[in-house]
Amino acid sequence: MQQVVEPPAKAAVFLVLTVNAGSESDVLEVLADAPGLTRSVSFRAPHDGLSAVVGIGAHLWDRLYDLPRPVGLHPFEEIVGAKHRAVSTPGDLLIHLRARRADLCFELARHLVARLADHATVVDEVHGFTYFDERDLLGFVDGTENPEGADAEAAVYIGDEDPAYVGGSYVLVQKYLHDLDAWNALPVEEQERAIGRSKLDDIEMADDIKPANSHVALNTIEDADGNDRQIVRDNMPFGAVGAQEFGTYFIGYAADPDVIEEMLRNMFIGKPPGTYDRILDFSTAKTGALFFVPTADFLEDPAPAEPADAADRDTPADRTTTDGSLGIGSLQHTNGKGTT
Repeated sequence: MQQVVEPPAKAAVFLVLTVNAGSESDVLEVLADAPGLTRSVSFRAPHDGLSAVVGIGAHLWDRLYDLPRPVGLHPFEEIVGAKHRAVSTPGDLLIHLRARRADLCFELARHLVARLADHATVVDEVHGFTYFDERDLLGFVDGTENPEGADAEAAVYIGDEDPAYVGGSYVLVQKYLHDLDAWNALPVEEQERAIGRSKLDDIEMADDIKPANSHVALNTIEDADGNDRQIVRDNMPFGAVGAQEFGTYFIGYAADPDVIEEMLRNMFIGKPPGTYDRILDFSTAKTGALFFVPTADFLEDPAPAEPADAADRDTPADRTTTDGSLGIGSLQHTNGKGTT
């Protein structure tokens, strides 16, 4: 499997690309080589934790593979609340690079983009960094409730619910820009009520005093039995001081993307409707896309065994694109060497 669950990184690069029509077989070759390229760059600094995760969008999946989509893979649907909107933006490929050193992320990104240069366009590029003690630029610790160990793996890796893609995952990304002037004008107590945690020592508020529109309250998702449904976040701050652009790159991994999408519905619409996430008055979503993360073995040789009921699985009939990702290619591929 691709290593979705990793210790917190010091640096990251996030690349979202759209793939040119007719470049499907070339892209498959690059995807097959991605694990090897990662090993080659990592070998130069083996103790600095370089890793790469590649995700594939729904429309590109239909162009690359003559296989059913993973059951949860679909284009991210815009969420429109009374005041705020989670936008859906173009994205065929996501490349998420992490390491303890920014130069390793940069080097691997350079090689991957060079290989894709004639076949894909980078539509979003963000370089993230660790900010003090794992805080975002709003000043709060980010990722406190991430599961760890076996719980993290259970949260992100697909199991028997989709037998053809066991070990895969889903990832949803959004780039948020913060109005730091407006946020920093708030008293700390009001900031804490917006987040649902204390700012200095990162302690969650008790349920009886935590506001219903706080970020923590709206991102707590439970199943029918009252158990928390978890995801793994690997958010990173980013910014450009001269441009006065400051933000958080949200990246959430899950075995079922509906968990993340439910969180976003709570944030942008409210639960109940109208109690939208207070943080959205200061943070604007500029991008939004969903991807499937296949195993590393699948990237190198995309020939998973089809489950017995594959013929009965619902596969979207309308594969035309409305997100600017160029739609269906003229070829359907089963491996990186050719077409069928």
